[in-house]
Amino acid sequence: MKDFARLIKALDSTNKTNTKVKALADYFTKSNDQDKVWTIAILSHRRPPRPVNTTFLREWAAELAKIPLWLFEESYHIVGDLAETIALVVPAGNQSTKKSLTDFLKEIIALKPKTEIEKKAYLFENWSQLNYYERFVFTKLITGGFRIGVSQKLMTRALSKATEIDEDVLAYKLMGNWNPDKISFQDLVLNEKESDYLSKPYPFYLAYAIEGEPEDLGPIENWSVEHKWDGIRCQVIIRNNELFVWSRGEELVTDKYPEFQKFIGIIPNGTVLDGELLPYSNGQIGTFNDLQTRIGRKTISKALLAKTPVILKAYDLLEWEGQDIRQNSFVQRRVVLEKLLASEIIFSNNVEKKGFDGIPLLLSPRLDFNSWDEVAKERNKAREMRSEGLMIKHKDSAYQVGRKKGDWWKWKVEPLTIDAVLTYAMRGHGRRSNLFTDYTFALWKENEQGLKELVTFAKAYSGLTDNEFKEVDAWIKKNTLERFGPVRSVAPYHVFEIAFEGIALSKRHKSGVATRFPRILRWRRDKKIDEANTLNDLLAMIAQ
Repeated sequence: MKDFARLIKALDSTNKTNTKVKALADYFTKSNDQDKVWTIAILSHRRPPRPVNTTFLREWAAELAKIPLWLFEESYHIVGDLAETIALVVPAGNQSTKKSLTDFLKEIIALKPKTEIEKKAYLFENWSQLNYYERFVFTKLITGGFRIGVSQKLMTRALSKATEIDEDVLAYKLMGNWNPDKISFQDLVLNEKESDYLSKPYPFYLAYAIEGEPEDLGPIENWSVEHKWDGIRCQVIIRNNELFVWSRGEELVTDKYPEFQKFIGIIPNGTVLDGELLPYSNGQIGTFNDLQTRIGRKTISKALLAKTPVILKAYDLLEWEGQDIRQNSFVQRRVVLEKLLASEIIFSNNVEKKGFDGIPLLLSPRLDFNSWDEVAKERNKAREMRSEGLMIKHKDSAYQVGRKKGDWWKWKVEPLTIDAVLTYAMRGHGRRSNLFTDYTFALWKENEQGLKELVTFAKAYSGLTDNEFKEVDAWIKKNTLERFGPVRSVAPYHVFEIAFEGIALSKRHKSGVATRFPRILRWRRDKKIDEANTLNDLLAMIAQ
C-alpha cells in the first residue's frame, strides 16, 4: 500500500503524460506481482464493489474529525472529491502501514457483509493510523470511485514500458472478465499466447481540421471527398475465423457489437476494415444520441439490439488477404474495398434497401467533384445526411500513423447556436474548484396557462476566459436564489450564446431535447433575458 500511495502521489502531482507513464512504469517494475494485478484492475475499472454507503462515510469522517456535518459538507463542496475531503479533515496518522495493496483490497471485499458497527470500527482504525496519501488512497478504494487522471490506455503504455510487451497485445490481454483475486501477473500479462497477436489493430490515421479555404489545397481532381459520419471510429479485424472490433480510443469493444459476428465466414480472413460504427434502424442512419444507448452497457440485451441496431460504414481497407496495404494509395485501397463490398456474396442490393437482410456493412460513398464550389454545396447537406461535415483525402495518400498534416483534412459544418439564460451553477473542479464555472442553461417555453417559463436544456463549462469566469462567479455568489448541495439556482439575468454539434429528441431530458458537445460561444451582454430563444426554436433545428 505504501508503494501504491507513493504512485498516486506522483500521478496526482503532475499533468505531464510522460511523467505519469514513467511513474507507473517504475511502479510496475518494482512492486510485487499481486499488487500489480490489483493496480491494473483498479485502473481498468475492475474495482471491488463499494462496501460502505457514502452517507455513512461523510457522517463518520465528520465524527472522527470532531466537526459538525454541515462543515464537512461545505468542505466537500469546495474540495469536490469525497476521499480527498476525508483525507484532509481527519487528523493525520503518524505511521505508515505495512500492509500491501492486496491486503487492503481483500479486507475491503470482506467488509461488505459486515455490520455498520464493524464497518465504522474498521474505518476509524485505518483513518486514524494512515498518513495523508495512504488515507486518501484507502478511502478511494472504499468509495470505488478511483479517478486520478490516468486512462486505461496510459496505464497500458506504462505496463508496456515495464514489460517490453507490445501495447496492443497488452490491451487484448487485459480485456475480458478476469478476476484480480484469482489470476496471477504471470498468467494475465507475461505468458505469451499466439492469440494475443491475432487481434492486433493498426494505429489510426487522423485528420486535421481544414485551414483557410479548401481551394488552398490545390486542384480538385487530386482530392477525394466523403462524408464525416457522426459515430464511433473503429477497425474491424477478421483473422483466423475470429472477429475483433477496436475503437479509435484503442479499446477492444467486440462484445458490445455482436451484430458484426455475421462478418465471419463472409468477409475473408486477413481483412481489416476502417470505418464508422453507426446506429442504423429501418434503413436510416440514426443520431449519436441513439448510439449512446449502446455505449458503456455491460450487457447488450436482445431488446436493445432490436431497438438500436448498428452497422459499419466502411471507408478504408488496411489489410487484405493477410497483407498490410496501408502504403498503397488511397484510391488503390478503395478499389479493393469497393470490389469487396460489391460482391454478391457480401453486399447485395437487398442490403442497401432493407439494411439487415444481409450483414451490417455499408460502403461510405467516395465523391468526386469538378470544383470546390460543388464540395461546399455537398458540405451544406451534411446534417441532412446525418454527418458532421466532409472528409477530404488526397487520392495518392498512404494510410499513415496518428495525426499528420497534408493528406487528410476534415471540413466540419458550423455548429448550431442558440441564445439561452443562465439558471443554475455549480463549482468547477481542479483549479476552478473555488469558482462556479459549471452552468445550466434554459430556454423559454409557454406553459398550459399561456405564461412563459424557463426550461433547462443543456449544461456547459467551457468557452469563457478566466476573467469572465471570475466575473460570472462573483455575480452568482451575490444573486443566488436557492442552494441544492453544491448547486445554486440564480436569478435569471444573463444570456449566453450556446454552440453545439448535434441535436436530437430525448425522453431523458426535461426539455425533450439532447444537444451534443454544448459549450459557451460568447456572453451576450447585449441581450436581455426576454430576447433569449424559445424551446420551439431549438426543436425547429432538429428538422434542419
